[in-house]
Amino acid sequence: MNGRIQALAGTWDTERAVLALRVAGYEPTSGEAAAKEARRVLRELADEGLIVRPDPGQAVYRLA
Repeated sequence: MNGRIQALAGTWDTERAVLALRVAGYEPTSGEAAAKEARRVLRELADEGLIVRPDPGQAVYRLA
C-alpha cells in the first residue's frame, strides 16, 4: 500500500484507503471490515513516518 500512496500522492482518508486496498486485492467481508483495515493501515503508515495527519481532529493524512 505504501507504494500506492507515494505514487498517487494527495490526501488520504478511510474511503480512499479502502479503494486502494481493494485495487491491491483485499476482499473484505463487509464495508465495516474494509474501513477498519484501512484505518489500521493508515495508522501503521503514519507510525512509520510515511504519512502525517496535519489536523488531529480529522482522519485525513498526507505524505510526510
